[in-house]
Amino acid sequence: MSIAVPDTETKIAGRSALLNSPRTVLCLGGLAAACLLPFVLSNYQVFQLTLVLVMAIAILGVNLVTGYNGQISLGHGAFYAIGAYVTAILMSKAGVAYWATLPVSAVVCLTVGFLFGFPALRLGGHNLALATFALAVAAPQILKSSTFEFWTGGVQGIPLAKPAAPFGMPLNEDSWLYFFTLSIAVVMFLAAYNLVRGRTGRAIVAIRENQLAAEAMGINTSLYKALIFGISAMYTGLAGSLGAIAVQYVAPDSFTVFLSISLLIGGVVGGIASISGALYGAAFLQFVPDVTDSLSKAAPWAIYGLILILFMRFMPEGIAGFVARLSPRRNARVAYVVARVPMLRALRRWLGRES
Repeated sequence: MSIAVPDTETKIAGRSALLNSPRTVLCLGGLAAACLLPFVLSNYQVFQLTLVLVMAIAILGVNLVTGYNGQISLGHGAFYAIGAYVTAILMSKAGVAYWATLPVSAVVCLTVGFLFGFPALRLGGHNLALATFALAVAAPQILKSSTFEFWTGGVQGIPLAKPAAPFGMPLNEDSWLYFFTLSIAVVMFLAAYNLVRGRTGRAIVAIRENQLAAEAMGINTSLYKALIFGISAMYTGLAGSLGAIAVQYVAPDSFTVFLSISLLIGGVVGGIASISGALYGAAFLQFVPDVTDSLSKAAPWAIYGLILILFMRFMPEGIAGFVARLSPRRNARVAYVVARVPMLRALRRWLGRES
């Protein structure tokens, strides 16, 4: 008992310090600001922010398996498609409410990812990349197949109705979907944060660093690799469900190989071995193509490629890695902002009392 008490006190002190840290206060302040955005932006801009959150969840799934476990996946676009079609089929064929399709989509994608992970992850390296690439290539063709046309709609796809705000809430459809997606994103990011800092997270990172050493430590590498692949597929599939609800349409041509490559690009640009990097990468995927298109109608993808080269040259660890290298200066600035903004200062005092 005398040994357990100091350990418990240490954990409580650590949680108190985390809650009262300037970075936590600023994150909560940023979340509060995010909740205000739909009231000051146009409907189209709110729709864009919803897609950023959707892509952030999808990229987070890629980051878990590639960044933290070291397995290169070029097939997560297929899991995005599975999640989107599970939601679309349940809504259009069975009349299931949009929110009730999310847990079904998550379970389906987790199961498919786990079952695919067991044989595929034994390959490793470039062989695994090719196996997942084959999955991404096959997915659109399967969705177009006449065998499944009754369920998938074939090349015509499945149109969906955008849900209205429940309980008579004074929100339009775009604003409600933004808040709905934001709440799901917060839960998923917190879950990923706890996952990578727990026993499972330590195990998958150990496998990434040295698989033989991890096996010598008693880690079931096959099980953990398949498990994290399934969890990452669940994240990306859940994002596909949210994306289908937001866009109100699913079709095979929306889930080409380029989607899988884009998710990997977003992870690398944002920071492949980080949680916050998923948000940076999602913003990059959503807004940079629009910028390149406005700069040049003739060769927008050439400018896009040049921007990618510049990112890799000056931010090889991604945007999150670049921000982390500036952490001492960043922490000082965060503390300065928290001290200067009355709302954030009050929030920090409240957290201090609660902890």
